[in-house]
Amino acid sequence: YFVKYGLNHVTSLVESKKAKLVVIAHDVDPIELVVWLPSLCKKVGVPYCIVKSKSRLGQVVHKKTSAVLAITNVRKEDQPALATLTKAIQENYNDRYDDLRRQWGGLQLGRKSVHKQKAKAKAAAANQ
Repeated sequence: YFVKYGLNHVTSLVESKKAKLVVIAHDVDPIELVVWLPSLCKKVGVPYCIVKSKSRLGQVVHKKTSAVLAITNVRKEDQPALATLTKAIQENYNDRYDDLRRQWGGLQLGRKSVHKQKAKAKAAAANQ
């Protein structure tokens, strides 16, 4: 299988839609280096996941650390395994992106909004 690493290289692979799966480390410092990468992957349609450590990604490419990896090609016998992995990542993480983003804050209204809704309901009840 072909594993590519390096932020600029992975970015170009994602933009050209050659990456099959993008793996991002959670402990990149400064985080601004990779914070935009999930949005780019979502826009292009490339599945991505966030894993525990830069050193784990570095072990894959025989380096000390690596912030980002991209899997581009795999052997024929490994394609079903990659397909099940990307499907699981897509369903459990990438497809839930919008749902998780919209449910921020526990869906509780503030004090002003609660009072406004009560006032509207009271006015609607008085009009009927």
